[in-house]
Amino acid sequence: MSFDAAHCTLCPRRCGADREKGVGLCHCGTEIRIARAALHPWEEPCISGRHGSGTVFFSGCALGCVFCQNRKISRQAVGKAVTVTQLAEIFLKLQEQQAHNINLVTGSHYTPWIVQALELAKPKLHIPVVWNCGGYESPEILHMLDGLVDIYLPDLKFYTPETAGAYANCPDYFSVAAKAIPEMFRQVGKPVWNGDLLERGLVVRHLVLPGCIDNSLGVLDWIADNFPKKDVLVSLMSQYVPMGRAKKLPPFDRRITQEEYDTVLS
Repeated sequence: MSFDAAHCTLCPRRCGADREKGVGLCHCGTEIRIARAALHPWEEPCISGRHGSGTVFFSGCALGCVFCQNRKISRQAVGKAVTVTQLAEIFLKLQEQQAHNINLVTGSHYTPWIVQALELAKPKLHIPVVWNCGGYESPEILHMLDGLVDIYLPDLKFYTPETAGAYANCPDYFSVAAKAIPEMFRQVGKPVWNGDLLERGLVVRHLVLPGCIDNSLGVLDWIADNFPKKDVLVSLMSQYVPMGRAKKLPPFDRRITQEEYDTVLS
């Protein structure tokens, strides 16, 4: 893919921003910004292991979730600027710290630069690369990552256009994710394990939202209908906490109930 920073169409929003002179809807220009790079023990157990996932949190985000827990990072792009070479060095340093993988969180809007960094680091990188994203990905981004990513860890947040439009300002969320996630599966295939740790495969995350059981059931039915049984892992999350604007938007102003989670889990 040829990338034109002066007319950015990297993400599905295709905002056309001139990121050489300003920022796009992702709140970022052409400077790579990261909010944190460290061992992270609180990802899914099959990613975290004993030592933790080597997690790099990228600043900025193209989504607009009202309940975002990292608003300063996602909406204000707070973070430290790094070069492509420095980013590659960060990957290798995390490997030296015994990270089980390199976990790239919300990096879609930096994909061309991340690809360069991975290509620099790959000859010395002996652990899997995880693409940890919101599920709202364009085919062009995913094609750039083919052969560089070992584990895809996308969210599948919303099923209906109404829910996605109201709470993330992207009514096309599901239609986009429903094309992106099968492409991720095409690239990495069914799970490959090294003991309790995932070496390769697709893990779809879904956060159960308050008052949105039908949303969750739609997501789970779609996964069941579109992938071979046991070939895709599902992480069903219960840790929703009201944050930001969600505190004033019922039913998002409360945590989920045990009954809601148990209903979805069943």
